[in-house]
Formats: sequence, structure tokens, C-alpha cells
Amino acid sequence: MIRDATAHDATACAALYAPYVTDTVISFETEPPDATEMARRITGAHAWFVLEDDGHVAGFAYAHRFAERAAYQWSCETSIYLERDRRRTGAGRALYETLFERLRERGFCRAFAGMTLPNDASAGLHRALGFEPAGTYRRVGWKHGAWHDVAWVQKDLYATDGCASPPAPLT
Repeated sequence: MIRDATAHDATACAALYAPYVTDTVISFETEPPDATEMARRITGAHAWFVLEDDGHVAGFAYAHRFAERAAYQWSCETSIYLERDRRRTGAGRALYETLFERLRERGFCRAFAGMTLPNDASAGLHRALGFEPAGTYRRVGWKHGAWHDVAWVQKDLYATDGCASPPAPLT
């Protein structure tokens, strides 16, 4: 089941996310956020969904502000995190498609995602969902004793011509 996340999901989301922070370069955070910080992120996101399986959070996807300046308000940055055994099960696609629909409803025109390279699983998912290459930041992040590149991809949620009014404010 995919549903809107609430602050009550913060502990589960923080636990799912922590190994990405501590054990990989997929996230450039160096300290896993605690439940309080995760709750703040959930309530401040443009949209945040969890994949729940029998009461257990098995994944989440969200969108937040792409950049600070007002001219960027039609764009957002997306992220997705799944339990390792959920890869290639359709869970990522389902989460992202639910997220995209909400973003379209709110009036967002463009979604961006950054992926630390190499990350074949994430690159494959984003490509399958219609994201296109937008560029690569070379040696932009230092983690686990090495520099890492980040590939950026983008997806049109609406044609630019359909995006004249700003997205709906958070409620």
C-alpha cells in the first residue's frame, strides 16, 4: 500500500534511510538523521509517500524544493529509498508514479533527481520512468575517502507551456 507519509512515519523512514547514509555513497549525508529531523523533512516536503507492507514501511519517495530562487518554483527535486530486497519488484515505479501524480496536481512542471555514480539500479529506474540526462557534477562529493560524481536527470511532468501559474502552496 502506498500512502501519504506523516510525522508518525519518521522513525521507520529514518531507520530505512540510515544504512544509505552510513554504508554507501548513495546519500552524501554523513550522519543519519534522527526521527525528529525526519519528521521535520516529511512535514516540509512538497509530497512524501511511504510504501507500507503489513504495517511496515518498506520504502519512501518524496519531493522538495529544487532551488531557493523564485524562478525555480515550478521545479522540484525527487528522491526514493527502498529496502534492499524491494529493488526490481515494481515498488520504486509505484512510489514514483504516485509522487509524480501528486506533483502534477500541485502544478509542478519538472522533476529532477541526482544520483551518485555509479548507481546502476537508480539510473535504470529513472531511465525507465522517463527521466533524461541533465548533466553531471564531477568530483562534487567527498565521502568514504573518495570523491564522487553526481549525475542529474530530469523529467517533464507537464509541458512548459502548461506551467503558467505557480504550484499550489503547502497546506
